[in-house]
Amino acid sequence: MNEFLLLFRRDFKTKESQPSPEELQAHLSRWREWFRNLEAQDKLARPLQPWEATGKVLKHDKSVTDGPYAEIKESIGGFIVIKATDYEEALQIAKGAPILELGGSVEIRMAVK
Repeated sequence: MNEFLLLFRRDFKTKESQPSPEELQAHLSRWREWFRNLEAQDKLARPLQPWEATGKVLKHDKSVTDGPYAEIKESIGGFIVIKATDYEEALQIAKGAPILELGGSVEIRMAVK
Protein backbone atom coordinates (compact mmCIF):
# COMPACT_ATOMS: atom_id res chain seq x y z
CA MET A 1 0.00 0.00 0.00
CA ASN A 2 1.32 3.45 -0.92
CA GLU A 3 0.65 6.86 0.60
CA PHE A 4 -0.64 9.69 -1.55
CA LEU A 5 -0.95 13.36 -0.81
CA LEU A 6 -4.25 14.90 -1.94
CA LEU A 7 -3.80 18.67 -2.09
CA PHE A 8 -7.04 20.65 -2.40
CA ARG A 9 -7.12 23.98 -4.24
CA ARG A 10 -9.88 26.36 -5.23
CA ASP A 11 -10.67 30.02 -5.74
CA PHE A 12 -11.10 31.42 -2.24
CA LYS A 13 -10.79 35.02 -3.39
CA THR A 14 -13.25 35.85 -6.17
CA LYS A 15 -16.49 36.90 -4.52
CA GLU A 16 -18.71 35.41 -7.24
CA SER A 17 -17.23 31.95 -6.75
CA GLN A 18 -17.97 31.73 -3.02
CA PRO A 19 -20.87 29.62 -1.76
CA SER A 20 -23.67 31.16 0.27
CA PRO A 21 -23.67 30.37 4.01
CA GLU A 22 -26.31 27.68 3.44
CA GLU A 23 -24.38 26.16 0.53
CA LEU A 24 -21.20 26.22 2.60
CA GLN A 25 -22.86 24.32 5.47
CA ALA A 26 -24.13 21.66 3.05
CA HIS A 27 -20.69 21.51 1.44
CA LEU A 28 -18.92 21.06 4.80
CA SER A 29 -21.37 18.28 5.62
CA ARG A 30 -20.31 16.47 2.44
CA TRP A 31 -16.64 16.85 3.50
CA ARG A 32 -17.39 15.29 6.88
CA GLU A 33 -19.24 12.40 5.23
CA TRP A 34 -16.40 11.85 2.73
CA PHE A 35 -13.81 11.83 5.54
CA ARG A 36 -15.92 9.38 7.60
CA ASN A 37 -16.16 7.08 4.58
CA LEU A 38 -12.38 7.21 4.02
CA GLU A 39 -11.80 6.40 7.70
CA ALA A 40 -14.27 3.51 7.58
CA GLN A 41 -12.44 2.08 4.55
CA ASP A 42 -9.06 2.55 6.30
CA LYS A 43 -7.92 4.85 3.48
CA LEU A 44 -6.71 7.75 5.63
CA ALA A 45 -2.98 7.34 6.26
CA ARG A 46 -2.86 10.16 8.81
CA PRO A 47 -5.48 11.71 11.07
CA LEU A 48 -7.21 14.83 9.82
CA GLN A 49 -5.51 18.03 10.90
CA PRO A 50 -7.09 21.50 10.74
CA TRP A 51 -4.87 24.32 9.51
CA GLU A 52 -5.18 28.08 9.72
CA ALA A 53 -6.34 29.83 6.56
CA THR A 54 -3.45 32.29 6.75
CA GLY A 55 0.24 31.88 7.31
CA LYS A 56 3.63 33.22 6.31
CA VAL A 57 5.53 32.96 3.04
CA LEU A 58 9.33 33.01 3.09
CA LYS A 59 10.73 34.10 -0.28
CA HIS A 60 14.12 33.33 -1.81
CA ASP A 61 15.45 36.74 -0.71
CA LYS A 62 14.42 35.82 2.86
CA SER A 63 11.66 38.42 2.92
CA VAL A 64 8.53 37.31 4.74
CA THR A 65 4.98 38.14 3.74
CA ASP A 66 1.61 37.10 5.04
CA GLY A 67 0.32 34.17 3.04
CA PRO A 68 -1.11 32.80 1.02
CA TYR A 69 -0.27 35.13 -1.83
CA ALA A 70 -2.97 37.76 -2.09
CA GLU A 71 -2.54 38.06 -5.85
CA ILE A 72 -3.14 34.36 -6.48
CA LYS A 73 -6.80 33.60 -7.03
CA GLU A 74 -6.60 29.84 -6.43
CA SER A 75 -5.00 28.76 -3.19
CA ILE A 76 -4.54 25.64 -1.09
CA GLY A 77 -7.57 24.84 1.03
CA GLY A 78 -6.09 21.79 2.71
CA PHE A 79 -4.69 18.34 2.22
CA ILE A 80 -4.93 14.77 3.40
CA VAL A 81 -2.71 11.73 3.11
CA ILE A 82 -4.45 8.59 1.93
CA LYS A 83 -3.55 4.95 1.39
CA ALA A 84 -3.97 3.49 -2.09
CA THR A 85 -2.42 0.77 -4.18
CA ASP A 86 -1.52 3.03 -7.12
CA TYR A 87 -2.31 6.32 -8.85
CA GLU A 88 -5.47 4.89 -10.37
CA GLU A 89 -6.93 4.03 -6.97
CA ALA A 90 -5.79 7.39 -5.55
CA LEU A 91 -7.48 9.13 -8.50
CA GLN A 92 -10.72 7.25 -7.85
CA ILE A 93 -10.62 8.33 -4.20
CA ALA A 94 -9.84 11.93 -5.19
CA LYS A 95 -12.85 12.00 -7.53
CA GLY A 96 -15.04 11.94 -4.42
CA ALA A 97 -13.48 15.11 -2.98
CA PRO A 98 -16.16 17.76 -2.35
CA ILE A 99 -13.73 20.51 -3.47
CA LEU A 100 -14.59 19.54 -7.05
CA GLU A 101 -18.20 20.69 -6.50
CA LEU A 102 -16.96 24.26 -6.01
CA GLY A 103 -14.76 24.30 -9.10
CA GLY A 104 -11.65 23.28 -7.20
CA SER A 105 -8.93 20.81 -8.04
CA VAL A 106 -7.09 17.96 -6.36
CA GLU A 107 -3.36 17.48 -6.88
CA ILE A 108 -2.26 13.90 -6.27
CA ARG A 109 1.31 12.91 -5.38
CA MET A 110 2.72 9.57 -4.27
CA ALA A 111 5.16 9.45 -1.37
CA VAL A 112 8.66 8.41 -2.37
CA LYS A 113 9.82 5.28 -0.63
